[in-house]
Amino acid sequence: MANILIIEDDEVFSELLAMHLEDLNHDPQRAHTLEQARQLLALNIPDVILLDQQLPDGFGIDILKEIVKLSPHPPVIMITGVSDNTLAIQAMGLGAYDFIRKPMKEIELDTTLSNALKSHRLSRQVSAVTDSQEYQVDIGQIIGKSSSILDICKTIGSVASSNAPILITGESGTGKEIVARALHHHSGRKGLFLPINCSALAENLLESELFGHEKGSFTGAVALKEGKFEQSIDGTLFLDELGETSTALQAKLLRVLQEGSFERVGGTQTQHTNARILAATNRDIKAMVGKGQFREDLFYRLNVIHIHLPPLRERMDDMPMLTEHLLVKINHKHHTNVKHLAENAWHRMKAYHWPGNIRELENILTRAAVLARTETVTADLLALPDKTEVSEADAEKATSSGPRLISLDELEKEHIHEILLYTRWHKGKACEILGTSRPVLDRKIAKYGLDS
Repeated sequence: MANILIIEDDEVFSELLAMHLEDLNHDPQRAHTLEQARQLLALNIPDVILLDQQLPDGFGIDILKEIVKLSPHPPVIMITGVSDNTLAIQAMGLGAYDFIRKPMKEIELDTTLSNALKSHRLSRQVSAVTDSQEYQVDIGQIIGKSSSILDICKTIGSVASSNAPILITGESGTGKEIVARALHHHSGRKGLFLPINCSALAENLLESELFGHEKGSFTGAVALKEGKFEQSIDGTLFLDELGETSTALQAKLLRVLQEGSFERVGGTQTQHTNARILAATNRDIKAMVGKGQFREDLFYRLNVIHIHLPPLRERMDDMPMLTEHLLVKINHKHHTNVKHLAENAWHRMKAYHWPGNIRELENILTRAAVLARTETVTADLLALPDKTEVSEADAEKATSSGPRLISLDELEKEHIHEILLYTRWHKGKACEILGTSRPVLDRKIAKYGLDS
């Protein structure tokens, strides 16, 4: 039997929760305000605390900051209907044991509670001091209420303040840089957040951008230049599309991760950095290691903590929130006034596969908002294929001639060509949809002879 404190202003929900805990042979106590909670905590420290965010005399996060200063402090499970993902990040960063969003399933609560009690029993055997840091939450870019997004936010909150490298994976357009920025924002680091796209520069230029160069080290090096590793001291360096780097450059990155030291291009003096390294890729790095295309030692150095972003098609429950957020952004940026999506537009969006993920969604909504003559976007403005028409056409083709037996290169060539035609050969827009960089797209165009 455990002593559990419920801090919840909804008396009906609080009573139901207490009854459920009693059925599990626990001893629940209830507080409906922060003041009542503080009075109960002054008398007795419970084994676990179930904490709501919205309370009559303040916010749950405020008392969480007080609870985590206890040594050892009881596990705090935040149970709230607040949909702001930054609250989950902040709560986990401050030391909450877990974060559950209402409405919840009993099995979810029971499992989390059981694990929290085990953790508390172990914590009584050691002495630990938790330093609480207050974070100013002013980012709201991680949009969604799906379980996968909530798990990502909880991970961000748990690991942001560490110095460990983090590998962020996911398809192009899933928001890897947004996650990296959230990690930096909640890390407490006072230095800069510096992103660099490793696929956007030729190897010699990328090396110079990362490590800097000495005056006269190569043609055009007319002055000494500090690289990103020097510029991000006390900050965060985000290496996007790391899978596009050569094994030679990977060896130099490995040294920085191991020793925190490097030399500028053309230099002999050793430089030092304490930048926190975050890396991202849309490629299967583990498979690349097996093929000898990526250094195994660098992979394990980077993969200390792994955050994977699911594609949009696997989190379609987040589509309404994402769409609302993007329309506000689009209206502000392009001076449009779109506020609604027609029912047929919703059906079309839900049926689409979204290979370009959130980046493609923003592109499609931007086009629709600019073309819309009213506050409502209709299906014809979305420039998305009709699922019924496409499936019937594919079925007819398959019935008459069987599957198309073409190589992956040929399939890639056709897809890039279709996107280029769709964007009227606007390479910048094509790169956004394809989720690639201009140099990579130019190489693909030359490889497949599309420019001819």
